Amino acid sequence: MSEFKGTKQKIYSTALSLFAEQGYKSTTMRQIAKEVGIQQSAIYNHFKNKEDILDTIIQQLESSHLINIFENKEPQEVYKKGKLLLKNIANIFKLITYDTKTDLLFRFLMQELFNNSKLRVFYNEEFYQKNVKKLSAVFFMMMQDEMIEATDPLLLANEFFSPLFFYQLQITRLKADNQSTSAAATLFEKHAEFFWNKIKIDNSKKDTLF
Repeated sequence: MSEFKGTKQKIYSTALSLFAEQGYKSTTMRQIAKEVGIQQSAIYNHFKNKEDILDTIIQQLESSHLINIFENKEPQEVYKKGKLLLKNIANIFKLITYDTKTDLLFRFLMQELFNNSKLRVFYNEEFYQKNVKKLSAVFFMMMQDEMIEATDPLLLANEFFSPLFFYQLQITRLKADNQSTSAAATLFEKHAEFFWNKIKIDNSKKDTLF
């Protein structure tokens, strides 16, 4: 994820925090300037307008682990990892909740997903189309290699991702209320373990049939 410096970084960070807390539409350029401690006109030396800040946030999202769960790895490069792959994906979701910058991007995304059509298109194309379908392809290859039971791979991908989002939201909520997240934090790895045990083919049992 690229970093800014100086005043531009302060403007960006302040705007993101305000957008995540009170929404994009409710946040004014005047408010951003006041929080940063500069004149409103000084913002335009770094960003053309509020939408330019939004576009910059989306660019940051594109390079974050919120979107790049597979880190540009193709299904054929990772599917043989089996349970380890699922644990790695679950761990990425967990780390997102405890990384301040990425967690703020997640909160912003959840805040604005139903308010901003540009963000909805981005989310659908960059997260769903890429990651869910890529995990579906991974599961299909595992089925072909008789690592897991044969079923609908797209459904399986959705079933694996869905609880991870729920756990993310739970931790975000707990943090917002200054409550302990330790119990919720263990759910990510437990989910990966539980899920793998449900879908894997038990070769030891299969061998006893012959």
